[in-house]
Amino acid sequence: MNRLFLDIHALQTVPPSNINRDDTGAPKSAIYGGVPRARVSSQAWKRATREYFTDEHLVEASELGVRTKKVAEALAARITTLDPTVDSADALQLAAAVIETATRSKIEVPKRKTTQAKGQTDVGDETEQQAGPQSKYLMFLSARQIDGLASLAVDGAGDITAYLKNKDNKARAKQIADTHHSVDIALFGRMVADSTDFNVDAAAQVAHAISVHRLEVESDYFTAVDDENTKAESGAGMIGTIEFNSATLYRYAAVGIHQLAANLGAGLPKEESLTALVRRAIEAFVHAFIASLPKGKINTFGHHTLPDAVVVKLRTSRPISFVAAFEEPVTADLGSGHLHSASARLADHVHEIERAYGDESSTQAWVLRLGPATERLAGIGQEVSSLSSLVATVGQAVAERMEKPA
Repeated sequence: MNRLFLDIHALQTVPPSNINRDDTGAPKSAIYGGVPRARVSSQAWKRATREYFTDEHLVEASELGVRTKKVAEALAARITTLDPTVDSADALQLAAAVIETATRSKIEVPKRKTTQAKGQTDVGDETEQQAGPQSKYLMFLSARQIDGLASLAVDGAGDITAYLKNKDNKARAKQIADTHHSVDIALFGRMVADSTDFNVDAAAQVAHAISVHRLEVESDYFTAVDDENTKAESGAGMIGTIEFNSATLYRYAAVGIHQLAANLGAGLPKEESLTALVRRAIEAFVHAFIASLPKGKINTFGHHTLPDAVVVKLRTSRPISFVAAFEEPVTADLGSGHLHSASARLADHVHEIERAYGDESSTQAWVLRLGPATERLAGIGQEVSSLSSLVATVGQAVAERMEKPA
């Protein structure tokens, strides 16, 4: 299919919080436009998006994957489900052999310091329990790929080494691992360091969210009282500090629909509709990216908010972020905060970008917004009244563009 891109832009106000911490425990930040900004990393929001797929049942478990170093254990569990006569130790060996053949990635027990390594032999010590074999890095496999590899392992359980030396069986293992990609693998990609043949180019790109205004970091000094203290015992049982900020964030993500279709179409049976599969994936991503929220320190701050404004664009030209609208930081209007000015700034920037670089004939746009502070955004796309309406409308538009003759 021809190139087709979906851009999602959001303005979201977050109260005092520490959504995404750096190595010192402080909220992440960045310099943009010469001033410090609050920042939430793309990794944090992609993780939240993937979790939202499951938490809100947006995607069936069969269309999702697992990303783990313990991939042999995940495959072994499926092997024993298929064939209960295979014990857990044999299942692990089968799983390791099949994964190594399919991906050319080494699966082995991780090296670590143990009491035995120090010359002690207390095998009763819990630390002496040997870990299962693992990959050296996180490996991303879809549910269908795990099912297929498990079936292959069961077929060759009699002598897995000899079975996998057969060229046809080896090719089958590789083919299983490189087709039937799950929705999350198709969207976020997969890197197999030991075999680039099995890399999957991500269809989705997620930007680091940054504040539209200058960052102000604050610190919360807290104390915790010991419940068992008597009246004669003064002082706190624990004291400490937590850094936090509050921000109006600009969030952005782009999806290459054509790349998503290529990823999901690999190995897809003829009886399954690629258009329907891509539509489900896009609807799940739009919903999850907009509504999800990273959970850093959420029990401390309860920062449960949703975007005040969302703009979605479907275009044939390359993706376009509107972050440059905030290269000059927004300053709060007296008594009205940052959102009103940020919405006006974004509306003006979108108009200028589309005038100079856009293709009106091939671009569609939708707006979901809340309240009078975002009214300037009303004219830059078709207004929808709810998230469910936005998701359905965008999904339908993507399906229609996919079915349209080239």
